[in-house]
Amino acid sequence: MKATYFSNREEAGDRLAEALKDYGGNPDVVVLGIPRGGVVVAARIAEKLGAPLDVVMSHKIGAPGNPELAIGAVSSTGGVVLDDEILSFLGVPDSYIDAEIERQREELDRKVRKYRSGRQAVPLNEKIVIVADDGIATGSTMVASLRAIKREEPRKLIVAAPVASREAMYRLRREADEVVVLLTPSSFWAVGYYYADFKQVSDEEVIKLLEKFGVPRRGEGD
Repeated sequence: MKATYFSNREEAGDRLAEALKDYGGNPDVVVLGIPRGGVVVAARIAEKLGAPLDVVMSHKIGAPGNPELAIGAVSSTGGVVLDDEILSFLGVPDSYIDAEIERQREELDRKVRKYRSGRQAVPLNEKIVIVADDGIATGSTMVASLRAIKREEPRKLIVAAPVASREAMYRLRREADEVVVLLTPSSFWAVGYYYADFKQVSDEEVIKLLEKFGVPRRGEGD
């Protein structure tokens, strides 16, 4: 029988916001979500803390014949993180990796334009940046996102997730200033295992959340 730790992403986001409450009301805080499910979690954190919401775009690179197994990740700024141990074990050819990197970069560029809908990115320089996802398995996608954000020179970089594997926690603690994770099971299953409701999140839902909690487009609210 499946154990339920979170009823849905919204409830998980509320519980993370409670764990992050010391950052509430701070004008220097920015919350970033990793689309698509991570944006739902991030939106609840942003709402509770009174902070602006934006996206940070990274896509995992799936293994040949097994796209759910991450062998690395690509960020929308062009950064690449590869899992050398898995690559060596599977014997993945360089030609496959290069083709996947290019394909994911094109897809990321398209999605960034779609999600922001003409809205500028939230500035991250000297900000306290909270990066949220709905769960972290290997950590490759989050690490790619964190390394992309570091180029913007934030004051502090925080990872927030309802659940993460212990392997991912080890990697994230080397990349972030603070890691806030509510559940780190000894035997990690798929992220959806820890939710009663883990329905797919659409691009339209992400866009609506960014419309509601993101920064206005230029000229709006003047």
